[in-house]
Amino acid sequence: MRIGIAGAGLLGRLAAWRLARAGHEVEVFDPAESPEPRFDGQGAAGFTAAGMLSPLAELDACDADTARLGWHSIAAWAQIVRQLGRGPGKAPHFEAEGSLLVAHAQDQGAARRVLARIQAGAQSWPQQPQALDEARLRELEPALHAPGLQAWLLPGEASICTIRTLIALRVQAPGVCWHWGTPVLDLKPGRLQLPSGWRDFDWVCDLRGLGARPELPLRGVRGEVIWLHAPEVALRRPLRLLHPRHRLYLVPRPGGLLLLGASEIESEDRSPVSLRSALELMSAAQGLLPALAEARILRLDRNLRPALPDNRPRVEAEPGLLRINGLYRHGWLLAPALLDQALADTALEAA
Repeated sequence: MRIGIAGAGLLGRLAAWRLARAGHEVEVFDPAESPEPRFDGQGAAGFTAAGMLSPLAELDACDADTARLGWHSIAAWAQIVRQLGRGPGKAPHFEAEGSLLVAHAQDQGAARRVLARIQAGAQSWPQQPQALDEARLRELEPALHAPGLQAWLLPGEASICTIRTLIALRVQAPGVCWHWGTPVLDLKPGRLQLPSGWRDFDWVCDLRGLGARPELPLRGVRGEVIWLHAPEVALRRPLRLLHPRHRLYLVPRPGGLLLLGASEIESEDRSPVSLRSALELMSAAQGLLPALAEARILRLDRNLRPALPDNRPRVEAEPGLLRINGLYRHGWLLAPALLDQALADTALEAA
């Protein structure tokens, strides 16, 4: 079948890779001038994300049904990364050794409220938060030694290198025709309106994120990420700091890299990271890991994630047209599960 995909972000690249491997003739259209990562707030939001795959932790911000999809996605990403590793270049980094929730002693009240929400949402799951005493925390993460620190292990959670994965999905999508600098102006079942006119396809996939406005009532939710080079900080797992003001995360990457970020800022501002925001994030992180004082700042990035009014993803299908949007702050956590669900419901992959 001839399939036209609007949008070359995370969902667009993943869908193109899947559908091309299934034997379809796939074309992808995106307004970006090139496929390369951008760190100016204007490129695909998937490049900015830190790649935390945290179904348990996300129960603090979403319902259990949505978070449950994350377990499907973790298994799917593990398989996708193995398949990408058989192509040219190294497989993108992926690990599933769990993550940590941590809180300072003075923030125990806020931490307990978050933990109660997580436990309520996960009460029927085999994966449960595990409280760590000081000895067990030192065994798992020797770099974490702030006085009075409380910690919980979230077993089974994972992280993935977003940039290398997005590059590999494009490079290894067999026979896909990528049209850069080509925005989709409108779409209908089986049709895409491009600057050159209308094009016909057997199926159209609308995966444009915020580019789908005004057809969908989307808003942008800002995320900020600071790239640090800190080879002296031997953090093994992603962690989230439970704090009344700073919902920050730290994600280790190979080569001594750490990604420090704030999960959610209700703003559509695409301007550079402010001095106040950067100082607050870095001060909170250094209070947790004092050795970060000698880290080098490599990049300050920001971008907007697409969210619907209820902060839940939306999958819509009719003959000739599939839409997936509104992944909010859960893009990497939900993308494979939602795509699997949509392709199964439409029989598109096997058509």
